[in-house]
Amino acid sequence: MRIGMLTGGGDAPGLNNVIKGVVTQGIKKYDYEFVGFLDGWKGPLEGLTKSIGLSDVAYIHDRGGTILGSSRTNPMKIENGVARIEENLKKHEIDALIAIGGEDTLGVATQLHKHDFKVIGVPKTIDNDLSNTDYTFGFQTSVAIASEAVDRLHTTARSHHRVLVVEVMGRHAGWIALETGMSGDAAVTLIPEEKYDINQVVTWVKERYARDQYAIVVVAEGALSLDGDLVTKDASLDAFGHVKLSGVGDSLAARIEDLTGFETRSVVLGHLQRGGTPVAFDRNLGQRLGLKAAEAVNEKQFGQMVALHGTEVVLVPLESATGVLKTVPAARYQEAKAFFGA
Repeated sequence: MRIGMLTGGGDAPGLNNVIKGVVTQGIKKYDYEFVGFLDGWKGPLEGLTKSIGLSDVAYIHDRGGTILGSSRTNPMKIENGVARIEENLKKHEIDALIAIGGEDTLGVATQLHKHDFKVIGVPKTIDNDLSNTDYTFGFQTSVAIASEAVDRLHTTARSHHRVLVVEVMGRHAGWIALETGMSGDAAVTLIPEEKYDINQVVTWVKERYARDQYAIVVVAEGALSLDGDLVTKDASLDAFGHVKLSGVGDSLAARIEDLTGFETRSVVLGHLQRGGTPVAFDRNLGQRLGLKAAEAVNEKQFGQMVALHGTEVVLVPLESATGVLKTVPAARYQEAKAFFGA
């Protein structure tokens, strides 16, 4: 069999490990051939390919990013997009396609499966917000990077008696903020799942400041105040209709300084959370998902997604990952709140 593979959406630490797992299992166990489609769904749309063999994945276990490139191309918004993909898959004699991506990439894969494409999905997002899988690769690396940044910011905030607001990724789900805030001993952590009262935030900041003469606030980029709107970069949308988030950290810092009189600065971690070497958990999870994806192709389990349930890698319906986002439960946020201001 000749298998196509692509990585779509934002890059995540562990993508190359998935590719390594798929190719290693596929070639050594099943004698498959692999064709990599470049730059997400742009690859099968435009016929952009590269062959992938064992030598191509031999030394990528610790490499961040993706050797296939990525993009946010949405073939469903392009005229004759599905027909063009079908034409290119036939041209390159592709028997099945493995799509590695998040909500948008797997959403396209789900629609293509409904058009009788032979597709297997692999969940990818540093936000950890895909349903029907306990964790997505890249998340643990992102939390480790953000937690280290917060640890470092404690020392400078303490030295200058400042409040520092640290903005992390999380459009609709606050998993990164939650884990980072708890591990980094933030005075307050704000997530998209629960609108915040700025007066309560200020109370928590003042309580921590009274003890330490400084405070750290962690905020997800999609967090909302009771009386505010989503803070966006501009009015433009990406190919999947998402607004571009930017500025909640700056906005929150300005309000805290105005209401407390404490010097307050903001730090936006941005793409630092995606970059660099994946931690061991994400390397191993990525490789295990890749092995299972190759196995799923061999068993012709198309329309399925590989997923982590507990410690086991299993197959679940592809559409079950994208129907509803996995958000932070209220009980988990209550655990974090126990430390606010303390």
